[in-house]
Amino acid sequence: MAKIAFLGLGVMGYPMAGHLVAAGHEVTVYNRTAAKAEAWAKEHGGRAAATPRAAAAGAEFVMACVGNDDDLRSVCLGDDGAFGGMDAGAIFVDHTTVSAKVTRDLYGAAADLDLAFVDAPISGGQAGAENGVLSVMCGGDQAAYDKAEPIIGAYARICRRIGDSGAGQMTKMCNQIAIAGLVQGLSEALHFAEKAGLDGRAVVEVISQGAAGSWQMVNRHETMLDDHFEHGFAVDWMRKDLGICLDAAEETGASLPVTALVDQFYKDVQKLGGGRWDTSSLFKRLKAF
Repeated sequence: MAKIAFLGLGVMGYPMAGHLVAAGHEVTVYNRTAAKAEAWAKEHGGRAAATPRAAAAGAEFVMACVGNDDDLRSVCLGDDGAFGGMDAGAIFVDHTTVSAKVTRDLYGAAADLDLAFVDAPISGGQAGAENGVLSVMCGGDQAAYDKAEPIIGAYARICRRIGDSGAGQMTKMCNQIAIAGLVQGLSEALHFAEKAGLDGRAVVEVISQGAAGSWQMVNRHETMLDDHFEHGFAVDWMRKDLGICLDAAEETGASLPVTALVDQFYKDVQKLGGGRWDTSSLFKRLKAF
């Protein structure tokens, strides 16, 4: 079993770190709010550290799941950053959804210190983290990935290396692009059914068994119809991710007209006060506009 540090105990990181303990690993955690790290340690029997550097000291693997590019730089670099506490040959695995640029910058900074860096963003939401069935898409050196994959397996249903550094983050952008369109399409279908006087649940029971079926349809249609939007990934975070998608599209020359439109629809949701609603709240927007 491995000695592991886990940085960031949000709705995803908290259960992910717990799965590592359940798999038999020795885990030290760090969280910006120290009380949460102490609570995790009390619940799971691991140890809490005061800084990323202290958490990473002596660890074979350092896993991170924080908020954005700036948060990731903060936990990696500087006097209290994890890179300063890691031994040569240790592997940093980043589960945060961030830009490919910061990923490649940190990959280079890690290499200068004889450290490995694997970008490994995740999909599956809070439920996937709690149940240990996340999808993990990775970029980085093959040798580092091969060592990290069994560790990641504690909370993954599937884990794949897509390519070199940044490839994992670019694949996560594909995931978010696909979800944005799916949720908007489902929202419009339910809205249309409602306006046409149809029973939305009966409609979904039928169409979910055909070509229109999706995870979003099966798992979110009832809560959408019930006007309940507290079931996972928040609109604020989705807009952060879609911003990364649209910036990357500018760099690569990709055309993302639907993604750009849905991003503006999520902006409307934020104006309704729904920044912390889950992404299926696009349905609520249709009722308001």
